[in-house]
Amino acid sequence: MRPAIILFARAPVPGRVKTRLAGLLGTQAAAELHRAFVRDALEMLAGFDPLADVQLHTDTPTDAWPQAGVPRKLQREESLALRMLHALAGALEDGRPRAMIVGSDAPTLPPAHLEMLLASSADVAFGPCDDGGYYAICCRRIHPEMFRGVEWSTARALETSECAARACGLAVERGAPWFDVDEPADLYRLLRGPLIPRHTAGWLRGAGQRMTAGPEGICT
Repeated sequence: MRPAIILFARAPVPGRVKTRLAGLLGTQAAAELHRAFVRDALEMLAGFDPLADVQLHTDTPTDAWPQAGVPRKLQREESLALRMLHALAGALEDGRPRAMIVGSDAPTLPPAHLEMLLASSADVAFGPCDDGGYYAICCRRIHPEMFRGVEWSTARALETSECAARACGLAVERGAPWFDVDEPADLYRLLRGPLIPRHTAGWLRGAGQRMTAGPEGICT
């Protein structure tokens, strides 16, 4: 059986996604940007066929991304730690040799970074983000307490996740770093980059067409 790659995504509901960008963009534009990020992530992950099977796990039922063509599941209505643990456990219990959860906030993430995590021999391999979080976690083995004490949504999320996993006797490894887009500064960085995936680029040509990236950031 092939590894499972699980894309975690929120339904693109204005006011509930990309809230740290909504003050800059507005809630509707921020939701549409999130919709584009997820669509680009799905297209990138499609390139892993036949190496792995891709699933889309959303926080609430949604008809967004009808073109995805992948199995969909609902995340459990619990803490992030329990949602992740449940998704990883479900894939491994199905007989998958590895299960990887990928976030939807890093639209320019190189596929090679995920390939590195899938190839890791560690029990748990993290894809580190520059802000102290992580864009993916790939597991060969898990433990019910592996997320105990993790400081989510802080600059210590990765560090405390690694410590928690090691405390459970799991071997841990880090992959290559990348950046995700949560804050205005991250969006400035995205706009200055040379490789913007097509759906995010389409958002920029539409709702974001009034924006330019300059030395002071985004100007409208």
